[in-house]
Amino acid sequence: MNDGMIISIVAMLGWLILAASALASFKLGWGKMAQLALVWLAIFVGLFVIADLFGAKLPG
Repeated sequence: MNDGMIISIVAMLGWLILAASALASFKLGWGKMAQLALVWLAIFVGLFVIADLFGAKLPG
Protein backbone atom coordinates (compact mmCIF):
# COMPACT_ATOMS: atom_id res chain seq x y z
CA MET A 1 0.00 0.00 0.00
CA ASN A 2 1.41 3.37 -0.95
CA ASP A 3 0.95 6.72 0.78
CA GLY A 4 -1.78 7.86 -1.60
CA MET A 5 -3.94 4.84 -0.81
CA ILE A 6 -3.54 5.30 2.94
CA ILE A 7 -4.55 8.97 2.70
CA SER A 8 -7.55 8.02 0.58
CA ILE A 9 -8.68 5.36 3.05
CA VAL A 10 -8.31 7.74 6.02
CA ALA A 11 -10.25 10.45 4.16
CA MET A 12 -13.05 8.02 3.26
CA LEU A 13 -13.30 6.84 6.86
CA GLY A 14 -13.51 10.47 7.97
CA TRP A 15 -16.34 11.19 5.53
CA LEU A 16 -18.13 8.01 6.63
CA ILE A 17 -17.91 9.07 10.29
CA LEU A 18 -19.15 12.56 9.41
CA ALA A 19 -22.11 11.19 7.43
CA ALA A 20 -22.98 8.65 10.14
CA SER A 21 -22.92 11.31 12.86
CA ALA A 22 -25.12 13.60 10.78
CA LEU A 23 -27.59 10.76 10.23
CA ALA A 24 -27.54 9.86 13.93
CA SER A 25 -28.38 13.47 14.83
CA PHE A 26 -31.82 12.99 13.25
CA LYS A 27 -32.53 10.19 15.77
CA LEU A 28 -34.36 8.03 13.26
CA GLY A 29 -35.22 4.42 13.99
CA TRP A 30 -33.41 1.56 12.28
CA GLY A 31 -36.43 0.85 10.09
CA LYS A 32 -36.60 4.40 8.79
CA MET A 33 -32.82 4.45 8.14
CA ALA A 34 -33.06 1.17 6.22
CA GLN A 35 -35.94 2.58 4.19
CA LEU A 36 -33.98 5.73 3.33
CA ALA A 37 -30.92 3.66 2.40
CA LEU A 38 -33.00 1.49 0.07
CA VAL A 39 -34.56 4.55 -1.56
CA TRP A 40 -31.13 6.08 -2.22
CA LEU A 41 -29.84 2.74 -3.50
CA ALA A 42 -32.79 2.51 -5.89
CA ILE A 43 -32.13 6.05 -7.14
CA PHE A 44 -28.46 5.38 -7.88
CA VAL A 45 -29.14 1.98 -9.46
CA GLY A 46 -31.88 3.52 -11.59
CA LEU A 47 -29.59 6.30 -12.78
CA PHE A 48 -26.86 3.77 -13.55
CA VAL A 49 -29.26 1.63 -15.59
CA ILE A 50 -30.57 4.67 -17.51
CA ALA A 51 -27.02 5.84 -18.25
CA ASP A 52 -26.09 2.33 -19.37
CA LEU A 53 -29.10 2.12 -21.68
CA PHE A 54 -28.16 5.39 -23.34
CA GLY A 55 -24.54 4.27 -23.69
CA ALA A 56 -23.07 6.95 -21.44
CA LYS A 57 -19.29 6.75 -21.10
CA LEU A 58 -16.92 8.54 -18.77
CA PRO A 59 -14.59 10.95 -20.57
CA GLY A 60 -11.02 9.93 -20.76
